[in-house]
Amino acid sequence: MTETTQATWLTQEAYDRLKSELARLEDEGRAEIAERIAAARDEGDLKENGGYHAAREEQAKQEARIRELKQKLRNVQIGTPPDDGVIEPGMVVTAVVAGDEMVFLLGSREIAGTADIDVFSPTSPLGAAISGRTVGDTVSYEAPNGSEIPVEIKAAKPFQG
Repeated sequence: MTETTQATWLTQEAYDRLKSELARLEDEGRAEIAERIAAARDEGDLKENGGYHAAREEQAKQEARIRELKQKLRNVQIGTPPDDGVIEPGMVVTAVVAGDEMVFLLGSREIAGTADIDVFSPTSPLGAAISGRTVGDTVSYEAPNGSEIPVEIKAAKPFQG
């Protein structure tokens, strides 16, 4: 995984939701898992104890999510990007991609929350091709199969949530 110093753009709602999830996982979540592990350990032989192994696996998943949330919240920009037509994280982009019109959010899935909108990362091939561009620009990016995909940017506005 490549480390980047680029800030993760989040709405205030998304930031609050992630902070709340992190607090819950670090407090009640860890306590619940510790209780389940202790209860399963008390049942005896750990080699054949399915409950113990399931609780340990759940603990590993939970700790991974805690690390992921801490990383996302470490370098965050909260608010709305400027409505200046420049494509950047936090913008809803309308573009003609390979002849098909698409509307999508450039940013993190965490921004969209429950909104029904496609999300492309700024580091994805499409996201990298349009980042910093403006409405009216035509660019292209290389698809995984090596072909060039043309992109015409039609509109861009800040995501409102």
